[in-house]
Amino acid sequence: MLKLIRQIVLLLCVMPYVLAETITINAEDDWAPFSSITANKKSAEGLSVDLVRAAFATQGVEVRFMPVPFARCLFEVEHGQAVACFNASITEENKEKFLWPSLPLLSEGLSILALSETALQNLGPKDLEGYVVGTTNGYTYPTSLMRNKKISKDVSRTDAVQLKKLMSRRIQYAIINTTPAQLMINADPVMRGKIKIVGSVELSLLYLNFSKKHPDAPRLLAAFERGLKTIQSNGTYARIRRDFNERLGLLPQHGK
Repeated sequence: MLKLIRQIVLLLCVMPYVLAETITINAEDDWAPFSSITANKKSAEGLSVDLVRAAFATQGVEVRFMPVPFARCLFEVEHGQAVACFNASITEENKEKFLWPSLPLLSEGLSILALSETALQNLGPKDLEGYVVGTTNGYTYPTSLMRNKKISKDVSRTDAVQLKKLMSRRIQYAIINTTPAQLMINADPVMRGKIKIVGSVELSLLYLNFSKKHPDAPRLLAAFERGLKTIQSNGTYARIRRDFNERLGLLPQHGK
């Protein structure tokens, strides 16, 4: 009997490790401070990474992150080569390509930037008509903006290239998410004070999107939704956001 009790105790001790699961998720490699490749090139770091990790941890799932360019991030998920990817917004073009959680991971402003000498303020998408406007290859933008043929789009490899084109007057406006844009500008003495936010496209809702072709996707989507709701209700989500803002010296934001 004593031997049986010992075996039961031993089994209870190892059960968490037996039940634990490790998965790999694609992560954007060049979108600091939300998701970017680590210094050792082996993983990803940033706010989105921390939130995804925390949500899955509540469900006994450990996540490894595969940092890749965003276009590849989406491509591999769409074709079932990876189970999930972040950070994507839902558009008319992609809404049927992926499985989407009911709740976004983050929200973040999508801003219109121009040279500081520009007098115009409070611009919206319609105000961009007739101008050359920068976008970044593979990123998700509102369908109404991308289908507006009165706006001439200039596609860049990265957000940073957009800003360089703006500085050299190759484009009149750049469309970049608010926090990454501010951090890049403040970190570069050449751009600091030379570029400013002059308007807004939208408040983007950004998701961890799942593959329709990967066999594990439905199950992991359900686990992620449970985990995200858990960290939102128990205060973990708010703590991660607060710590993130304090590290970067940012004012609290609406969400992304």
